[in-house]
Amino acid sequence: MGKLAVHKYFSFLFLIATFAIAVFTIFGLYGGSVPPAGNAARALLVYVLPIFIIANVVMLIYWAIRRRWKWMPIPLLTIAFCIPYMGTLYQFGSQDKSIDAKAGVKIATYNVAMFGRETTGFIAQDILAEMRRQKVEVLCLQEYNERSGDQINSENYKEYFPHMAKGRDDMMIFSRHPITQSKTIDFELTNNSAMWADIDINGRIVRVFNVHLETTGLNRTLRKAAKLQMQGFQVENNRLLSAIYGNYTMGMVIRSGQAEVVAREIQKTKGAHIVCGDFNDVPYSYVYNTMLGNMVDGFKECGHGFMYTFRGGRQKMVRIDYIFHDQSLKGLDYYKYDLTYSDHFPVFMKLEI
Repeated sequence: MGKLAVHKYFSFLFLIATFAIAVFTIFGLYGGSVPPAGNAARALLVYVLPIFIIANVVMLIYWAIRRRWKWMPIPLLTIAFCIPYMGTLYQFGSQDKSIDAKAGVKIATYNVAMFGRETTGFIAQDILAEMRRQKVEVLCLQEYNERSGDQINSENYKEYFPHMAKGRDDMMIFSRHPITQSKTIDFELTNNSAMWADIDINGRIVRVFNVHLETTGLNRTLRKAAKLQMQGFQVENNRLLSAIYGNYTMGMVIRSGQAEVVAREIQKTKGAHIVCGDFNDVPYSYVYNTMLGNMVDGFKECGHGFMYTFRGGRQKMVRIDYIFHDQSLKGLDYYKYDLTYSDHFPVFMKLEI
């Protein structure tokens, strides 16, 4: 009798956990539908959606092992609701090498982290060589640095990319096609910014947006805590967690405002347009949804495999760099490439213009 009571008790706890996980997962899926300001806790659920999905799978397996078929639909339906989200991270299939032979234009976006601030110009030249090898025709760079020692990088890039548009400070668009006009989009009280350039691609004007949104502040907080500890100061865990939470939520709020500014500029665009850059936010977040609007996420359209673009270790394998396009264009291929010069991977997309 005692064993039966214990079994019933644990089954009840697992049932409560199953319902709770399902509810939090659904809230997470719609966490990006509201601005983070005043809704920080709900917005943060988006960031742990992969954990919730795994938890639902665990619950599904548990109820299957226990043969409690009546409870299995709860995690099963929840996982089904998550399929569109999972498509932003993983796509079945492999890269089709024959795509290179098809007509189209290849665009790339890359946060180059100031070329490591090195002084020889080697990193900038090596990145250029890779872009040439990948046959990139339009290149959007964030955290661009004009000088590497006595090397002027834009002068070196000019041979392959004869046309360029410079935004604020560290933003640059290089192109093998003529640029007819460009504009810088400033954000208030931040070093981040966005820009666009109208590019004449084989007689069709395509507006290309290059975007770099506010960082999370997580690494900055951890570095500051580590520095204090090295200086002999004691950093309490609760204060560190509080600082991380504060900086992270503040970053979400700032990014959401910046995304709204860029989205309004995108909405003014009448013709074909492509939006790419480092958004510093994950799929299904408010920033992602705001930037995407009624455009197409290139990875969901023609990507393959597991897509993550931040090189911060296994615990930070997240997708924060994107290429979107309006519905008048068609994506042919979408992939990242393993360059180690930055904490980001470059992202490439080939489009039929």
